[in-house]
Amino acid sequence: MRHLLLALPFALLPAIPHADEHHHHDHHDEHASLGSHEHGVAQLDAALEGTVLEIELRSPAINLLGFEHAANSAEDKRKVADTRAQLEQPDRLFGLSAEAGCKLDEARLESPLFAGKGHEHEQHDAGTHSDVHAHYRYDCSTPDALTGLDLRALFEAFPGTEKIQAQVIGPNGQQGKLLRAKQAQITF
Repeated sequence: MRHLLLALPFALLPAIPHADEHHHHDHHDEHASLGSHEHGVAQLDAALEGTVLEIELRSPAINLLGFEHAANSAEDKRKVADTRAQLEQPDRLFGLSAEAGCKLDEARLESPLFAGKGHEHEQHDAGTHSDVHAHYRYDCSTPDALTGLDLRALFEAFPGTEKIQAQVIGPNGQQGKLLRAKQAQITF
């Protein structure tokens, strides 16, 4: 399964620029943000194979937290804790249908901002961009009932996220789609 998620960015790279053609003004943005750190843009890869659903979300920290520097103030530390707590409850963010019976098996969150005092000095360097990488693994008892992902709640929880480049592999093949708050669904 992990090899499927790693292959997604390369397999769908040619498809993304055409996935949302009716938004011509975003065509350049789509090319520029693939694999790069662009504020307002996140990447999501998902693969459904058998009963296993894996989801990876990569985002600049500013999209989720509103900042990228080390959390020094009490308010910043609270924001980091709140954001981490939201990311640790992915069922609320991805709109998984209850009928699919998906249970979270594994959740990993990675970011220098979540690491604590050991990484604070790195964040003070000029030009440092912090990212958040979240990986989720679900076991779904009725995977046929899982038709896709609905990311409206993710856009609501993190208003700094303007676009999500979603790439999925499922029973119907693979696809890529540029998602926004008003168009936040992608099917498997």
